Amino acid sequence: MQGFAAFRLLWLGQALALVGREMTWFALTLHAYEKTGLATTLSLLGFFHFLPLILFSPLAGALVDRYPRKWVMLTADLGSALATGFLLLMFLLGQLQIWHLYLVSAFSGALGSLHWPALSAALSTLLEKKDYARASGMMSLAESLAGVGAPVLAAALLNPLGLGGIFALDLLGASAAILTLLLVPIPHPQVSAKPTASLLEEALFGFRFILSRPPLFALQLMFFGINFLTTLAVTVLPAMVLAKTDLSEAVLALVRSASGLGGVAGGLLLSLWGGPRKRVHGVLLGMAFSSLALALMGVAEGPRAWAALAFMESLFLPLLNGSNQAIWQSKVPLEVQGKVFAARRMIAWFANPLAMLLSGPLADWIFAPRYGQGEGIALMLLLFGSLGVVWGLSGYLIPHVREAETLLPDAKPD
Repeated sequence: MQGFAAFRLLWLGQALALVGREMTWFALTLHAYEKTGLATTLSLLGFFHFLPLILFSPLAGALVDRYPRKWVMLTADLGSALATGFLLLMFLLGQLQIWHLYLVSAFSGALGSLHWPALSAALSTLLEKKDYARASGMMSLAESLAGVGAPVLAAALLNPLGLGGIFALDLLGASAAILTLLLVPIPHPQVSAKPTASLLEEALFGFRFILSRPPLFALQLMFFGINFLTTLAVTVLPAMVLAKTDLSEAVLALVRSASGLGGVAGGLLLSLWGGPRKRVHGVLLGMAFSSLALALMGVAEGPRAWAALAFMESLFLPLLNGSNQAIWQSKVPLEVQGKVFAARRMIAWFANPLAMLLSGPLADWIFAPRYGQGEGIALMLLLFGSLGVVWGLSGYLIPHVREAETLLPDAKPD
């Protein structure tokens, strides 16, 4: 089994694992907010996940290019299963505390620093270049399907099964990912000679590669900006919904599922369409339209309006991320994609933990005291979403961003 057929089996296992992880994340969000009643608790959950993910990314990229990508992914999936097993054990012993959630969130983030560059680089070797955008669309579709089904399943099963049952289902999903990985042959690109550089030098290589190519660096600065603005709002969005609905898990599940459904529609569209011929249009317009929906969520009222706008916000994310992924897969040589993709993610995603660290205190200590918990967070959505629209469209004014695809040669022939 090779090519796209092998990818479909790999995709299935990863999709099931995503459903389990999303169910656990939904349940932990409710558990944490019910325990403390603070948006800061939710922002710290995200912060402790993203900080190690970002800090370990350069080292993880070097490891991905040194060792078979299949075994790197297996290590990450096995580690995720162990983390969920720890949560299950603490719950069964009656000892589950908020700091346990922070600890597991940080451990999962460190594992994620390995998994994403390994998966991205593995798909580049497994697939032909013409299938890159379609595969990116299917991966976005998997994430979005998990976003649709996981909140509904978690909300329906949380009362009868409890947190322990949710954790057990997460373990089943992780087992599916491990099994399919064992079955799929993933090529590892041949290197011309045994590495002579140190692991630290290899970790820094990705940054040197990107900085020497201004169009790629400019693209990542665009992502840094949009990630910072949208994360300031999205991190505390569940707190707004819960504050305005008297802690209704059903309404939060509706909004989360609508967001996932929008991602499903966007991923399916990209899978069938393949995206615009000029990928940068998908990047910049995706930023602008998704941010516009987020801004409008700040002025809308009621579960139906929130759900509709959450759908629209997620609809454009597969186009945004899939178009960007296709650019990078085409411009970066296969044998160094692990290092370069890890550095790329660190540049773009370093904004996330910074924004998460700020968003909770902004909501609890600045906006909420003046406008109320729900209305204060709604104002944050309107403000930062509007700035995201402006930021996305500003990319058309920067030649290195606007013409990134033509300024750089392809690394892999058609």
